[in-house]
Amino acid sequence: MPSSSKASVKGRGAATGRSKSDGNRPKLEGESLADYERTHIPKGRWGDTWDLFKSCFVKLIIINLFVLLFCVPSIILMYVASAYTKGLGAIYPFSGNVGMGVFTYPDVLGLEQSVHLTSDLLFYSILALSSLIASVGFSGALYSIRRLINTHGDFTVKGFFRGVKLCYMNTAIPFLIFMLFFFGSVVVKDWAQYQVAIGGNKGGAITAEVFMIIATVVAGFILAWILAVGVSFKAKPRYLIKNSMVLLGGTIISSIFMGAFALIPVWLFWWGLYSTVVKWIAYIIFIFIGFSFVFLVWMAFAQWAFDLYVNPVLKEEKAQEDAKKTPKQLEEEAAEERKKLALELLAAGRSDLIGRPIMPIPQERVVTPLGAAFSRVSLQRVQEERQQIVADVDAYAAAHINEPKYAEYNKLFAEREKVVTAPQKGKGKKDKKKKISSDNLLG
Repeated sequence: MPSSSKASVKGRGAATGRSKSDGNRPKLEGESLADYERTHIPKGRWGDTWDLFKSCFVKLIIINLFVLLFCVPSIILMYVASAYTKGLGAIYPFSGNVGMGVFTYPDVLGLEQSVHLTSDLLFYSILALSSLIASVGFSGALYSIRRLINTHGDFTVKGFFRGVKLCYMNTAIPFLIFMLFFFGSVVVKDWAQYQVAIGGNKGGAITAEVFMIIATVVAGFILAWILAVGVSFKAKPRYLIKNSMVLLGGTIISSIFMGAFALIPVWLFWWGLYSTVVKWIAYIIFIFIGFSFVFLVWMAFAQWAFDLYVNPVLKEEKAQEDAKKTPKQLEEEAAEERKKLALELLAAGRSDLIGRPIMPIPQERVVTPLGAAFSRVSLQRVQEERQQIVADVDAYAAAHINEPKYAEYNKLFAEREKVVTAPQKGKGKKDKKKKISSDNLLG
């Protein structure tokens, strides 16, 4: 992972999303947007990301195709815009017939630049609005890739659309704002070229163009961090923006480097404007892996920053809060956590692997294997060894069945079974019982 300066994320009101006026009420809630548990990273962030890219290549292609599906309106619009501009180039007398003795036009000065300005005003404004449709794919992809990174390959189509439900607004608004900046930079560029063509104020026009490009790049980095934070943490808008700015400020060099690296498919696409071979390579990359590559690199980098700056602060403040609580309050919280875990397990149906203690059997506790020739005494010995193992397993289960994790799990199943099998009294009808098996209490 690239090195960077330490971000000023300590204390309240910074990356923790708290302020003095808010007391101890948190505004940033860690993994609250996730429906999975994070797993340990054995090789480090980038070694793990490279392994993820290789092992989950097909999943990244699937995610990319989903994104491409929701980008179809934008792609069609760009194709229509290109065809429209080429059509105008064929019928407008930009330079081809002037002075050739066929037709004479009084003045074509700045006509080409004016046509580009007019068409870009129309099409790029619509393109900015079409980003709201593309954001459906982007929100699902960002959430799914974050899930892939944190769980080492866990991806489902259901999870993709859960990401859309959780993260759409946090994705659509930043992306729409960026597209408006991009729209402004394209229009200002066209206007600057028009001013140069007609002999207007060249200095002011070029200055405005450069300023708008810089503003778009800066806004892009800020909004990219807002996207990363928005699909990772639950926070109010002002804390979302504040924490994104803090993270950008603390990782400015790394952000520039990783942003440029993540956009390799875009650089190939722009290079393809001048080379047919590179253009088709860029098309193939974007169809199969382009969007997924961009999101994978940026979200892996963002998760590294969260692990470095945000999560330790959240854990430290949680520890400080726990230190102020009484033993009774801590025990109540622990009981609530156990109950929450049991409820999650409850949805999967009763399982002896969870509700019954399983004794770890050491390697030496095995049944003596029979040889090629054996007697009745050998068979009796094997039977006795098996019975002894079964008795030990039952004894272990009986000794540990009242431990909190097993007791809470079995208690919840018993209570749920009591509820679902309780008599249902109806007016003028006999009492009835729901016949629902205790092995599956989802009814």
